[in-house]
Amino acid sequence: MDIDESFIQSIEHRPKSTTVEVEGIPVIDLSALNSQDLVVQVGDACKNWGFFQVINHWVPSNCREKVELASRAFFQQPSSEKRKVRRDEANPMGFYDTEHTKNVRDWKQVFDFTVENPTVVPASHEPDDVELQEIVSQWPEYPPNFREACEEYAREIEKLAYKLLELISLSLGLPAEKFNGFFKNQTSFMRLNYYPICPIPHLALGVGRHKDSGALTVLAQDDVGGLEVKRKSDGEWVQVRPTPNAYIINVGDVIQVWSNDKYESVEHRVMVNSERERFSIPFFFNPSHKVMVEPLKELTSKQNPARYKPYNWGKFHTTRNISNFKKLNVENIQIYHFRI
Repeated sequence: MDIDESFIQSIEHRPKSTTVEVEGIPVIDLSALNSQDLVVQVGDACKNWGFFQVINHWVPSNCREKVELASRAFFQQPSSEKRKVRRDEANPMGFYDTEHTKNVRDWKQVFDFTVENPTVVPASHEPDDVELQEIVSQWPEYPPNFREACEEYAREIEKLAYKLLELISLSLGLPAEKFNGFFKNQTSFMRLNYYPICPIPHLALGVGRHKDSGALTVLAQDDVGGLEVKRKSDGEWVQVRPTPNAYIINVGDVIQVWSNDKYESVEHRVMVNSERERFSIPFFFNPSHKVMVEPLKELTSKQNPARYKPYNWGKFHTTRNISNFKKLNVENIQIYHFRI
């Protein structure tokens, strides 16, 4: 069997033959009557896991069903059709099937679209270049209700993301709306993931190990499962068992910096499956390109000084995007480059 070697993970990063399934990742009921309890639960989950699941989250189930059906219909088309909306260096939104994580190719196909249309970002990663560009989503002709299903769903998830952001803010001892202003003219985007059946599940990964660079990720996964999280207590990879109608939430690098390391962005990866294809839909909640990301003054003190230098979110994000298409003369940028 001919398998492209670019998919094969180095030995230390290959999936283990046995998976550790845990009950430990907190499941938080957002309809809880006592909002203070909710704040404490969210804070504990962010601190101890960096990941949690939410149920009773007010996202209408028919809205999720519509986007899941549209996603399946889109990915089941021939490659020639999907490539009509292929993303490229000029527009990082659209279909893509050769994404690499840590220089190893992921066993997946994606379709990305922006939440704000258009979305404004820096035109280049060069620090002195002040030029901006508008990114506009590309929409396929088929399935016919695709755009409508995607946009309606994105708005519902955006409401949930703001609610979670407010709970996180309260859990840090800040006013509920402390972070909201950073998301005016946000650069958030949504991704439809398709993981085809894989004949080498012991050698390849759907997505290699990584941390999310934005603020928050809100993920819908189907019943196949495959998401693994690196447990903070012992560094063990543990699988997040799918909970029907739940959303999986994880803290990204931006919240790690804002909280001055009180909450940590955690490594995660996606297993592939030799028997079933898998679909998932992450929403990447990202601030405006203008935002300078730095530890919040309220969370730093003489005893707990800022651990990061400020960095511009737009430049950071653009560097990451461009590096998907060509090797830049800079190392793939990470928040530890700004650590003091």
